[in-house]
Amino acid sequence: MKKVTKSELKDLIYQINGAAIEVHKCIGPGLLESVYHQCFMKELELRSIKFVSECAVPIIYKGFDLETKLRCDLLVENILVVELKAVSEMNPVFEAQILTYMNLLEVPIGLMINFNVKNIFYEGQQTYVNKLYQALWD
Repeated sequence: MKKVTKSELKDLIYQINGAAIEVHKCIGPGLLESVYHQCFMKELELRSIKFVSECAVPIIYKGFDLETKLRCDLLVENILVVELKAVSEMNPVFEAQILTYMNLLEVPIGLMINFNVKNIFYEGQQTYVNKLYQALWD
């Protein structure tokens, strides 16, 4: 992971939330996750934010690097995982999923964005801090 400050992380979170709000404002709730994924990637490109879509998540089991098809939706600036959802109800497994991705990718922050809400700013975004990097965030 590249060296990053708390201020830089907060700024990046602000930019990503702004991108999500813009997508939601333009196309609204009720569509498939894949549509939001495409629109969100375009919005990040328009804002010159670097990301990898469908980033491979490494699995090392007992010292063996396993080839899996595990992917996170977006890895932004190589320091932040973004998981996109378009669901009417959040499932607790989604939180476990993003926390695991953050640990395996060794990144400090994750954002879960659910586009299937009326107000994405208040209802559609959750920030997660990797316990390995908690001191950076405090």
